[in-house]
Amino acid sequence: MDLTRNPISPLPLLIHSHGWGIPMDQRMKEAFFEQVQKEPFAKKFGLKLIEIDTGYSKVEMTFTPDMENLFQMAHGGALFALIDEAFETASNSHGTLAVALHMNITYLSPPSPGSRLIAEAREVHQTQKTSLCEIKVHDEQHRPIATCQALAYRKGVPHPFLKKEKK
Repeated sequence: MDLTRNPISPLPLLIHSHGWGIPMDQRMKEAFFEQVQKEPFAKKFGLKLIEIDTGYSKVEMTFTPDMENLFQMAHGGALFALIDEAFETASNSHGTLAVALHMNITYLSPPSPGSRLIAEAREVHQTQKTSLCEIKVHDEQHRPIATCQALAYRKGVPHPFLKKEKK
């Protein structure tokens, strides 16, 4: 295991398979999976949280005909929904509330109808108040669909769904 210096705390950081940070505990992972599964917006777009860890998230969605624009291509808003869900879960993976400040998306190629789209968000920089993530979207053939750089404001308030269990 590789330890390195934490830029915002005297505690060392563990380098894990998806980046830096203290690996997310199982209780928190389960809470995120449960919250995304019952989130109304995620249900509407068929967004599924596949993987989460500290500063990392993988979300998938199937591109369906009701997500097409008037040119029978994927609507940018549908792709944005997928990107935003991955960003939301990655930037909030530290256990405190983070909200979007800015997102810059580049659409690279339209997905094929019926394709499974995967968004992976990785936190690339963090301060006490901000989190910068890179989000990449690809299809099941690993063809790039979109890329995004997103900045979140870290409010420092615990998530209400992560309340401490009573002893």
